[in-house]
Amino acid sequence: MKKINKLLNDIDRNGYKCTGKPEPLSGNLTGYWSVRIDEKNRIVFRIEGDNLEIMQCGKHYRDK
Repeated sequence: MKKINKLLNDIDRNGYKCTGKPEPLSGNLTGYWSVRIDEKNRIVFRIEGDNLEIMQCGKHYRDK
């Protein structure tokens, strides 16, 4: 949880220039970005004005 909180605080402060290898997503996730929590887990988010919207936090969005 500490790493997730650290990443969320960094996203809140630095937007899309945060740590965690931010990557813009495409396809049905266009407009969202992904940052790595660890090798298998991601935070998928977007920033709308002053709001940080978390779409997913956990296993990789491509994993089934």
